[in-house]
Parts: sequence; structure tokens; C-alpha cells
Amino acid sequence: MQNTGARRPVTSADVARRAGVSTATVSYVLNGAPGQSISAQTKAAVLGAAKDLGYRPNLVARHLRTGGSGLVLYVVPRMPLGEVLIEVASRLTAALSQRGLVLSLQVETTDAQDVIDAIHNLRPMAVTSVFPLGGRVRDAVEAAGLPQVYLGSANLQTLESLNDSLGRVWVEHLVSRGHRQLAFAYSGDEKLRAQGDYWLSGLRAAASQAGLPDVAAATVPTTGGSAAAVVEDWKQSGVTAVCAQTDLTALMVLRGIHKLGLRCPGDVAVIGADAGELGHVSDPLLTSVSFNIEAIARQAVTALMTQLGLDVDFDVDDSPAPGATEFVALIQREST
Repeated sequence: MQNTGARRPVTSADVARRAGVSTATVSYVLNGAPGQSISAQTKAAVLGAAKDLGYRPNLVARHLRTGGSGLVLYVVPRMPLGEVLIEVASRLTAALSQRGLVLSLQVETTDAQDVIDAIHNLRPMAVTSVFPLGGRVRDAVEAAGLPQVYLGSANLQTLESLNDSLGRVWVEHLVSRGHRQLAFAYSGDEKLRAQGDYWLSGLRAAASQAGLPDVAAATVPTTGGSAAAVVEDWKQSGVTAVCAQTDLTALMVLRGIHKLGLRCPGDVAVIGADAGELGHVSDPLLTSVSFNIEAIARQAVTALMTQLGLDVDFDVDDSPAPGATEFVALIQREST
């Protein structure tokens, strides 16, 4: 069954009716067709109608007309969220294949050269990911003039980015428990640094909105002694709660707390991210945040289809797609 909550995309015919011109004129104006004599008044009418209606051109048709590949590049970053990323890939593959398009999965290597080569050699019509691209990959996408689509990108302006959702839930929970001075614990795995930067940006944005001081950040190594040194520095600076990049990182923070003879959550509270099985065996049991795979996957499909100018159809049920507030959920245990 189709999702009745999905809105019919605005077409060029809708723009033509609003502007009082032909669909051919709309095409000429929006595509910048050369050799056409169109008055400034008509151009303004078409552009105004397109803006008012929220019209998005069908990038698929435009790309194929110019000899494009009919392929969308899906970038999988070096992040420990395998189940989320694979489910998104599965949904996108199905949605695109129904429209005769192909999803090409590219896993980022250390230098990201594999993704850059794919952009140059495969000539995709768009690049998509759950997270915003950075560094050389972002530069390559921009240089190629390709749209980048991710959760929270401009094509769905009411949608939170995943890091904003996580940061908001972290801050709301910790503030409700009386904490105001927060810290962020990076994973000791340097390959995951990009994910840590992403989570930290969401945490700092949420902390700023809540009127909290700037969030301190440090890497927590995988040895208890070094972790204790980081925790001691935070404690001396007034930090009372730590948000950890992953649950494993949170366990290292807990180990540092215990080594210093401190209490959790009495002296320092700890909250993780990904709500894995480790939280059930820690002492105290670890408070964490889980990711709603269904909501993330559905919104990822919606974001990409909207950007490409395609219909958004879901065959799961008749309910509207979950909102941004359902991307993450607090798993309350004992460490906060």
C-alpha cells in the first residue's frame, strides 16, 4: 500500500499553470536553454512560481538526457553503525531499482581515493550518505557539480541531522539530571575520528541552545590508566557528565572513574551512543542512546527521492514516515 502521508511532487505542469505559461517555456527557463527569446517578466513569473510551489526538477531525466549513467553513489563512512548503514543501502537499492536506477556502494578508505575515483569514473547523478561528506570527498562532489543528499540536508529543511538528534537527546537528559558542565569522549580508534567530530558538533550545538558552557573534548585511550588521567582533568575543570562517542568508549570512561575511586553517576555521569550489549554488563549499567533504523532508513529514501524529483512510495503501511525526533531514543540505565 502507498503511504498516504507522502505528498505528490510538484511538476513542471503545476509551475506552468501558476505562471500562466506553457510547460515548454518552464523547461526553457529552468534549464537555461540557449537560443530562446524569453522576456525578463516571463522568467520572473516562472522562477517565482517554482519557488512558491517548491518545485524541484527531475534530476534523473536531466542527467540521462545529457548521457549520464543512471547511477547514484552511496558512500559508507568509517563508522561503527553497520546495521544502520546497510539497511539504508538496502532501502535505497530497492527504491532506485524500481525506477530503473542503480545504487553503487562505496566504502571510504583511509585516503577516500576510492570514492573520488568513483565520482570521476562512474559519472553518478548524485552522491548520497547518511552523514554529510567531508574533506577530499566533499571537494570532489562539489567540483563535479553533483548534489549531495544526507539526513538533514537542505532538501528536507525540517529534518534534523542525525548528530543534532543525538546531541539534543544527550543534553536534554543530562540537563534534566542537573548537569551543566559536559565533556565529550572521543574513541581511541583514530579511524573513527570523523564520526567523533560529527557527534561532537551536534552535542555542542545542543549545549549552546540550552545555555550550557562549551563542551570539553578529549580522546580516551583503551588503557585504564590513561582514561583515568583524562577523567581526572575533566573532574578538576568541573565536568560532571561525559558523553561518549560509542558504548565501548563509555566503558573506558567508567574504568577511569573506578580507577580514581570516584562514583558513577554520583561524581561523574556517563552516557554512550549505540546502546549495544556492552551496556548490560557494565558497572553501573550504561545509559545510552539507540538509533531507530526504520526511521533513519525511511527518511534517507525520502531525502534522496525528493532531491531527484521522484515520487516517494512506501509499501510498509499507511502511516506517515517517522519524524526526526524518532531517529534516536534514550535507553535509561544506571550511569546517569
